Amino acid sequence: MVEVHDVHKFYEELHVLKGVDLTVERGQVCTILGPSGSGKSTLLRCVNVLEEIQSGSITVDGTLMGYAKDDRGRLHELRPRQLAAQRARIGMVFQRFNLFPHMSALGNVMAAPVRVAGRSKESARAQAVQLLERVGLSDRAHHYPAQLSGGQQQRVAIARALAMEPDLMLFDEPTSALDPELVGEVLAVMQDLASSGMTMMVVTHEMGFAREVSDRVVFMDDGAIVEAGPPADVLEHPARGRTQEFLDKVLGRTR
Repeated sequence: MVEVHDVHKFYEELHVLKGVDLTVERGQVCTILGPSGSGKSTLLRCVNVLEEIQSGSITVDGTLMGYAKDDRGRLHELRPRQLAAQRARIGMVFQRFNLFPHMSALGNVMAAPVRVAGRSKESARAQAVQLLERVGLSDRAHHYPAQLSGGQQQRVAIARALAMEPDLMLFDEPTSALDPELVGEVLAVMQDLASSGMTMMVVTHEMGFAREVSDRVVFMDDGAIVEAGPPADVLEHPARGRTQEFLDKVLGRTR
């Protein structure tokens, strides 16, 4: 589903991604771990073409992201409308919920299908009701974001991303802004998504999720992938000392 090949990303002189290679198979859950500043969130944003890469390539379901080839095989950047069409196939959930404060939960979930995909309000409403029920919020459909807890807002954000029927879901530390007692309700929704076969890339520090739900765990440091493999290998028997050092700190282990 996702092929990242030799991707480099700069912010002026700052080299953020340093030749990243990554493959995520259809239906897999790939969890990305690493310290702050290691490039995890930037990688997700590049997959969704929210950030432009300087070299390398990213394909999603066989489609080259951000570029198209002309008749002579030369690459050209896509126009905004073409980029929007690519992004419509990818759902993204951020740290901050980014809900429209003037819309109810139902309105937030309906917005993209109506405004971007041109669906009728009746069709979008029926779908939104089903999605809010799926994330356990059917009784909060007419509540506004200010009337919802952080965990409820994040579940609305997940429902909103699913409303465009994406092929791929990206989660950028979706529980980091939540109080500890609200984390579980969001992870439960994500686990349900994983069980349904959704392809997911998840940046998180939730080790339980990484261990129990992931098919593959990737550890990044200083803009590069240091180690990748099945959760049991990376989390329990890491091959690299830097991975071990990070896990010991996160899990509070002493050696």
